[in-house]
Amino acid sequence: MSRKSWQLSRRTMLRGTGAAIALPFLECMSLGAAAKTTAALPRRMCCFYFPFGVAHKNDEWHWFPTGEGKDYKLSKTLASLESFRKDITVMQGLYHPMVRSVPGHDSGDSFLTAVPVKAPTFRNGISLDQFAAMQLGDKTRFPSLIFSSDGGVGEPTRTRTVSYDKAGRPIPAMSEPEHIFHRLFGVPTAAERQRMERDASILDRVMNHSRSIRGRLGQNDQRKLDEYLDSVRAVEKNIQGSKRWAESERPQVDANTLKLNVAMEHDPDQFLKTMYDLIFLALQTDVTRITTYQISQNLTSSLACNRLPRAIGLGNWHGMGHAQNKRPDEIGRMQQYITTHLARFLTKLQDEREGEGTMLDRTIVLHGSTNAATHGTNNYPLVLAGGRSLGMRHGQYLDFRSRQNQPCANVFASMLHGLGARNRSFADSNGPIGELLA
Repeated sequence: MSRKSWQLSRRTMLRGTGAAIALPFLECMSLGAAAKTTAALPRRMCCFYFPFGVAHKNDEWHWFPTGEGKDYKLSKTLASLESFRKDITVMQGLYHPMVRSVPGHDSGDSFLTAVPVKAPTFRNGISLDQFAAMQLGDKTRFPSLIFSSDGGVGEPTRTRTVSYDKAGRPIPAMSEPEHIFHRLFGVPTAAERQRMERDASILDRVMNHSRSIRGRLGQNDQRKLDEYLDSVRAVEKNIQGSKRWAESERPQVDANTLKLNVAMEHDPDQFLKTMYDLIFLALQTDVTRITTYQISQNLTSSLACNRLPRAIGLGNWHGMGHAQNKRPDEIGRMQQYITTHLARFLTKLQDEREGEGTMLDRTIVLHGSTNAATHGTNNYPLVLAGGRSLGMRHGQYLDFRSRQNQPCANVFASMLHGLGARNRSFADSNGPIGELLA
């Protein structure tokens, strides 16, 4: 296909800038005649989780809005979202029915899966982001990216990630800004290239050997082997993607615009800003279209639980949740702070033009928790933002407390609808929520 005069290759753009800058997704970059159509633009999703509940028994610091429908007033806690009224929906009264009897501190693992984690296997369900990535993640280098403030996996019911694969296994989250930046935008060293080749060779031998012995195993062992091979295939796919990326052009991002050497224990506020900036850059440069970020895990000894509140002169986050009846201003101020960072992230999306709209118009953002109170799991505080060009309807406050048969997974079904997923039925969903769809 011949290139039109208005089309640019990514190589041309990178060379022409002459500087290391963040390169956004541009319609004229190698998309052919379809570039001018809305359908050619990315559809994105971000899911942000926070722990330990919100203030909801005190008028001044009450998290949920007053009023109803489009005639509502944002709470003091959510006031930083006022300029986004037309782009947000605040929801109350939703929960995961299968998780309702789970203790509050154990429910974070279920935020995006809608199912409880039970002993002795501690297996979870697939999370919303991975469910979407399986259908839509083949268009970018990373089908999805998983972040948290604490990093890694953690322990069952206190995991440091909200993302789970199709077998219900937790997927390690990235938490070190320098490492994240290098993985997204760095050029592989010779040693890293050699390691990829070596790992690929080892995996080939593992796969071949496993196939040769499968027929000699019993049914239960075959099932276990198949689960193991699924994990190997996932690693193999990642290596293949990394090898292709090593040989391809990549977005040029100036690391000097970021504070990558920041550490949670030294500057928690800057750490949170940097994490959100990295998520924005990953979306802007189209290395992924699906991300999750766990702001803190449900654990008293969590680094984020202990450090983030200190950015605004507060104590332990977990303790604030327990003290919300006596000192509602503490958890209220903490949520006000967290919401301010969400507003800053939404502003960056809104300021970035894309097609006839903005990145926010094509990015669905879920911000919330599985706790209303520290140990309560039946009234999730949720904000859904963005995605107006994807058919999402906003500018409203929806209270579901008096409605029957409306599981939280129906919000997920609505999000999948906006993403254009083939399969939009998730967990115990029974359909999308009509008020969320234009």
